[in-house]
Amino acid sequence: MLKLLLTLLGWTLAHTPEALLRAFAAALGDAVFFLLPRRRRIALSNLSHAFPDRPRAWRHGIGRESCRRLIETGLFSLATPFLGEARLREILRLAPDLPAAFAAHREHPQATLFCSPHIAYWEAQTAQALLLPPPFPEFGIIYRPLDNPAADALVRRSRERFGMRLLSRKTGFQEALKILRRQGFVGVLFDQNAGLQGALTTLFGRVCSTTELPGLMAEKFSGRVYGVYPRRLGFWRVELNVVPVPADGTSAGTTVALNRWLEGLLTSDENVCASWLWSHDRWRNQDIPARRFRLEAKRNLLAADSAARGLTELPRRTRLWVRLPNWLGDVVMALPLLRALRDSRPDAEITLIGKTAFAPLVQSWGVADRYEPLPPHGIGYFRHFWRQRRAYPDVYLLFTNSLRGDLEAWLTRCSQRFGLVRPGKPRPLLSHAYRVPADFDEQHHHQLELWENFLRHFGLAVAPNFTPLRSEIPAPYSAVSHPSSALRPPSTVHCPLPSALRPLPSAVSSPPSAIGLIAGSENTPAKRWPAPHWRTLIEAFPQQRFVLFGTASDAAITHEVAAGFPPGRVTDLAGQTDLPGFAARLGGCALLVTNDTGGMHLANALGVPLIALFGPTNPVRTGPVFQAPRCLLQPPAGTALADLAPATVIAAVQEYLTPSPL
Repeated sequence: MLKLLLTLLGWTLAHTPEALLRAFAAALGDAVFFLLPRRRRIALSNLSHAFPDRPRAWRHGIGRESCRRLIETGLFSLATPFLGEARLREILRLAPDLPAAFAAHREHPQATLFCSPHIAYWEAQTAQALLLPPPFPEFGIIYRPLDNPAADALVRRSRERFGMRLLSRKTGFQEALKILRRQGFVGVLFDQNAGLQGALTTLFGRVCSTTELPGLMAEKFSGRVYGVYPRRLGFWRVELNVVPVPADGTSAGTTVALNRWLEGLLTSDENVCASWLWSHDRWRNQDIPARRFRLEAKRNLLAADSAARGLTELPRRTRLWVRLPNWLGDVVMALPLLRALRDSRPDAEITLIGKTAFAPLVQSWGVADRYEPLPPHGIGYFRHFWRQRRAYPDVYLLFTNSLRGDLEAWLTRCSQRFGLVRPGKPRPLLSHAYRVPADFDEQHHHQLELWENFLRHFGLAVAPNFTPLRSEIPAPYSAVSHPSSALRPPSTVHCPLPSALRPLPSAVSSPPSAIGLIAGSENTPAKRWPAPHWRTLIEAFPQQRFVLFGTASDAAITHEVAAGFPPGRVTDLAGQTDLPGFAARLGGCALLVTNDTGGMHLANALGVPLIALFGPTNPVRTGPVFQAPRCLLQPPAGTALADLAPATVIAAVQEYLTPSPL
């Protein structure tokens, strides 16, 4: 039945006036482009990644024309079995290099590979013999058989009518090798979506999985390698072209060279560019959700690819967008995982999305390529994210757990939106979710451990990096282990005041730096140690300088703490620094004594030794994580932070200030 349908359709197309076919192909191609939004988005996304500097109107025009030519190709393929030789001679012509390549083969026979990309009118290549002077050499084409035997037989008769042989991908490889051994020709359609069996390479700087078959054959038989492609001259008017592809004779070299040739062809010839199948996702292999955050294939040729292009590192063309948390402490705690993402997907262009105030600080970390500030709240807030759909992000990772964040991601039209789902809290706007296991007790695991499990669920292959940002921290200050082992259920005093807290003797000989104090806690008053306790701490060290940090809303408590002390001994900076200034002053402190705040996490990330006072919050879940000295203090179980005695904190500070013996 299918064979009869294809026969009737093909015969009808072959006998329909070309003017009608041209109009039909244009209309149907436009319907594919405009009425199939998923197909249009794939085409425009591919073009945006490949040609980010071209105008959007140009990419739109190429994508639309590509869909039209896809329909033209389909009509031509159906009609080809019923087109006579005279008609085909009107349709086809050969570029001068094609007869020259066959003539060179006649003079110097050698195994030869004709490698063809997915360019419109590929069916026309099977009629080369019709236009070449005889004798036509032995020529086999590796193809994918159709599932329907009758339809497959029709295709085989059409493509073999002028002397080429079709070799099934399932059973014909051995025959292809025999042809090459006899110094004949083998045609191969080389693909950039070869799945996990392909080799990792790049096309337009974007990682893809390329078939190694042409390269393996060329290496085995020392074969010549040509790139062959049809160039559209008009509706059902095609010129067949062939170009030698220079390679080093190795499988890897040939595989990389073919992609470089194709990239150069599509970049330099706008006509051919419009004939490539942009609506087919040739880069999709590396978007498998369970492997999204790592690169994986049968073979990795990325080093050879970069070397051939004269690059020292991979181009960053995979667009990974990360919605940061809304609290400073959580943003800082995400840093070790952001570093891991950078290392696990070195090809990713990482865009961080977060509060405007965080931008200068986060940009200084060097873990991302772009920072996208959240727009002001109001009528244009969600319109901003709708406009971002034209940036074509590939994957959207959300550290937030809110409907607002999910809606932001959904509006960008990103097809992969990853989030963390807790029991009883559905997030329907996510495309893929990591569901927190029912037996995972978040009160006995650090938040970062949960986030790490979340990212590993989507393929993260690199461990978090807990190295402090400030590289000049002395070696003894870097002896804190991974938070999963370092953060155990707290006691009244969560540290035995290890010797690592003591400064090196060289540090003691220099003028002492100030001790920083964070007496406020903007989001939870219960997390604040009382002002009289802070004053007692200051009074216990009359020779020591102190600096009070905080936001403008912390000014009331910092003024109370600083009142009556000489300004040179106690400096109140609450509300007087922006975030970068806060980080700079914080990094200059010899020690920080702090409530559980975002500043605590920032100091820890900077490598500043700290004594952290925990009241209602659980340090096992939200304690500092970087490999810098920290001492976590809590009041007796079940009591308020006010019950943490000043004497306990004073003893911890005194332990730090006591020089280590030489």
